[in-house]
Amino acid sequence: MKPMSAYRRGRALEYRAMEILKADGWLCFRSAASHSPIDVIAGKGGKVLLVQVKGTKSRMSQAELSELRSWARTFGARAEVWRRWRNRPGFQRILEYSPMKQEGEPEGPASDMTP
Repeated sequence: MKPMSAYRRGRALEYRAMEILKADGWLCFRSAASHSPIDVIAGKGGKVLLVQVKGTKSRMSQAELSELRSWARTFGARAEVWRRWRNRPGFQRILEYSPMKQEGEPEGPASDMTP
């Protein structure tokens, strides 16, 4: 059997992230093959959440993080980067950005999320 491509692995992680969000009451969709800093867009109770999903080996450059924050500011949304670690269930939130925070206020803490 052929190994799974990077695209298919990433897509599987994005669908897993959407399952977690949907279980928590979020309405969400995937930004398929967009090559943007946003993989999943979710909404709940008037709030918008932009999620970038990363696998074990993936990293985001400073330019990509800056673009993700710019999207969050533009849409008045919270942006998060979720990482999937090998041998751990769920995801870990490794970065949270909200344009509503005051300048100089620290980013949100990392936390584990499981379905």
